[in-house]
Amino acid sequence: MGDPSATSASETPSQRFPPAPESVARARRFVRTALEEAVPGAMPDLLDTAEFLTGELVTNAVLHARTEIGVSAGESGGRIRVAVLDHRPSRMPVARECPPYAGIGQGLVLVSRLASLYGVETGDGTKTVWFELWPDGARHPSAWELPAPPAGPAEPVVLVDVPGALYSASQQHRQVLLRELKLAEAAGRSVVPPRDLATAHDISNVISECVTAALRDEPAEGEIRSLPLAMRPGAAPAVETLSRVLDAGERAAREERLLTLPALPRSRVFHTWLFDEITGQLGGARPTAWTVVPREPGAGPAELVPWDPGHVRTSRVPTIAADEQNRIIAVNGPAAGLLGWDPEELVGQPLTALIPEHLRGRHVKAFTSLLLSGEPHILGRSVPLPALHREGRLVPVRLFIQTQETADGRTVFVAQLSPRAATPGPTARRPGARRSAGHRDQAPAPAGRAAPGLPPVAAPRPGTAQRREAVLPVLERLSLLAETGAAMSNASDLDDGLQRVCRILTERFADWCAVDLLTEDARVERACVARRGPGAPYAEDLEGMLPPLTDTARGPLARALSGAGPLLLTEPPEHAGMSPLDVDYGRLFERLGADSAVVIPLRARQETIGVLTVARTGREWPFTEEELPLVNDLGHALALGVDNARLHKETRNIAEQLQRSLLPVLPAVRGLDLAARYAASSTTAQVGGDWYDSFVLPTGDLALVIGDVAGHNLDAAIAMSQLRSMLRGIAVDRREPPETVLRRLDMANHSLSREATATCVYGLLKGPEEGPWEFVHSSAGHLPPLLVTDDGRTRYLENGSGLLLGMDPDMLRPRAEDAVPADATVLLYTDGLIERRDESLDEAMGRLGRHAAELARESLDVFCDELLIGLGADNTDDIAILAVRPASPS
Repeated sequence: MGDPSATSASETPSQRFPPAPESVARARRFVRTALEEAVPGAMPDLLDTAEFLTGELVTNAVLHARTEIGVSAGESGGRIRVAVLDHRPSRMPVARECPPYAGIGQGLVLVSRLASLYGVETGDGTKTVWFELWPDGARHPSAWELPAPPAGPAEPVVLVDVPGALYSASQQHRQVLLRELKLAEAAGRSVVPPRDLATAHDISNVISECVTAALRDEPAEGEIRSLPLAMRPGAAPAVETLSRVLDAGERAAREERLLTLPALPRSRVFHTWLFDEITGQLGGARPTAWTVVPREPGAGPAELVPWDPGHVRTSRVPTIAADEQNRIIAVNGPAAGLLGWDPEELVGQPLTALIPEHLRGRHVKAFTSLLLSGEPHILGRSVPLPALHREGRLVPVRLFIQTQETADGRTVFVAQLSPRAATPGPTARRPGARRSAGHRDQAPAPAGRAAPGLPPVAAPRPGTAQRREAVLPVLERLSLLAETGAAMSNASDLDDGLQRVCRILTERFADWCAVDLLTEDARVERACVARRGPGAPYAEDLEGMLPPLTDTARGPLARALSGAGPLLLTEPPEHAGMSPLDVDYGRLFERLGADSAVVIPLRARQETIGVLTVARTGREWPFTEEELPLVNDLGHALALGVDNARLHKETRNIAEQLQRSLLPVLPAVRGLDLAARYAASSTTAQVGGDWYDSFVLPTGDLALVIGDVAGHNLDAAIAMSQLRSMLRGIAVDRREPPETVLRRLDMANHSLSREATATCVYGLLKGPEEGPWEFVHSSAGHLPPLLVTDDGRTRYLENGSGLLLGMDPDMLRPRAEDAVPADATVLLYTDGLIERRDESLDEAMGRLGRHAAELARESLDVFCDELLIGLGADNTDDIAILAVRPASPS
């Protein structure tokens, strides 16, 4: 780019600087001094701007060129000109779109916004980046030259299903980390070898340039897209070095040796995938889409598109979003109503306003730990804990938190709340079950006619002699969207709604369509397949349960089920030698025929709940990119209808209401602290048989009860309520030792029409208000109580254990007596708190003992809540805990 007002080199003061960080300040001082001498009386603002922009350009040269730097500054015709020269013309400047708050990557953007004229020139082994400032402040059209493709041969690398927001956030973090490593090196505290850091800088710039070029050249098909990169054939070792350097930088950031925070889990996993894809494809491997890469909880987003506050406000699930400063930035009506607020009142408040006082310190510590270490503890997991109502009371909820990126790369923490025991419901039809004939009682209308209850439909697709327009007119698009939405809304159930929608789509838009839904146990069910024309429009033999979605599945269906799309297919998908799910999907195309198709994920409540496939046969009417927005809108409408139909079929919180009606109010006893918690399973909406109870006997002793009836159904809940009532009645009336009360309870249980099998601990805490205290108990096959002293020692009270209830009511039961010191805690619990798959009971009990020991000096409320948070996340069984603690004599 030429410079019409440049002066000759002999007339312009210049100075050389080494490629070191301290050169930035020295160059700024040089430019200031040179311009003050060249332009006496120049406006201070003009000199300040020149000095500031010089610092930005020299910083770029230090970081990216790493050669000797020449800086010149002068004036011609009242115009200030500054030029920064380096000896690396192959590394051209790349201006990136960065958010205003970004701490790096703003240099060239600032030059373009503040300079009157700017550009870059290349010569024999040199590159010069320059800018001009004019006294009148006028700006003239300028642009940074786009980076040229890498010189020499290039190897294609395709990044499949790249989320734009996640890439932007990860790129910003990568640049910040590399800058901090360079600054540490300059300060004599190198984290990695200087040669490795230089290689990492170079290849990071190459990747950024390639992605920038791909984003410029590839048409945008939504926020998730596939990017073809042109990489040098020998770039793999450099990419591996970059990966090692970033890993070392992450460790240093976690150890607070760098002035930046470590990456959050999703950004780390994304970088691993990015580098593996580049090195793998350069070595001959096939691409693997980001959307099908398995990730640990907290490392994978439920929603791949950028976060939008509108998604929170329109969601029917109680949802709250907070920023990295722990402040609420969005909240919807259901969440605000659950906690007694108006949505507008909560926005801007710290998140601690919704956290009980006894957990606020723990929350701040955990949130700070996440930002400082990048290690999640509850991200991506379902955690039972209490929320704080505006009136001060506690609201038991189950919390599910995930991170999501905004379009400009910031991180948002999105939390979904569900009242305790309320979980997502199953599909409307039992997975795998076929529809009855009653669902097929409405035959499709002949072509060109209206089906009963539906508006007139379009004529059949014309043949080659009369080609249909590829893109529907605006009015017809709106009509199609309205009809599909109305079809779901007016349907009697989910099956009926899917049939109506598929019939409309095949009559007006496609030759056939299929709807695949994810069930509550993450299986894939083909819920509806419909095709154009009279006869048999529904292919029932193609419906039903599909092979599982595994890590090896790579086809369009697997990608869409992971959130990618819309995907435009210009030929049937390949499936030879692929996963069973991919093979099944390929056979669907073979069976029905297709020359083009669009595959769109169905998203609702920040989750992918299924996939819609619409296909056309014949080459005269293929799907095109212009139709993707319409198919995307159809997918949104269908997803909303499916989600509403499922919500309509959910139980009206029967499990929650029944459990809560059976959970007692704990008695107030002088000298004793009592606390209890209950959490339903995070994976089922069925009622369970866990219960606890506590009451004061006429003798003054405090009764403590915990139990678990076998089963997770209404029968178990009924049996639990009967056993609980009978035990309380027997204990209060007889006032007998625990072993005798349990024996009488077992006899009463035997007399029921449906005898229950259950475990139970019944104990009495005896002693005067000032102590000493003694815990006398008997156990019917239940896990032993845990005694935790105030100095952190733990001991399981294993004596007094006998047979389960429902086995032999005539057998005598044992009793145990244990002293309970002041400030010690007796904990009763059910197996859902500790039992895990692939773990022995001894390991589980050891983990509980260690966790409880760490909480020995906490208040009893904190003790119980921390046990639920630490051990009850993602629990697959109900949890009940009951704790008592004698106070020290005053």
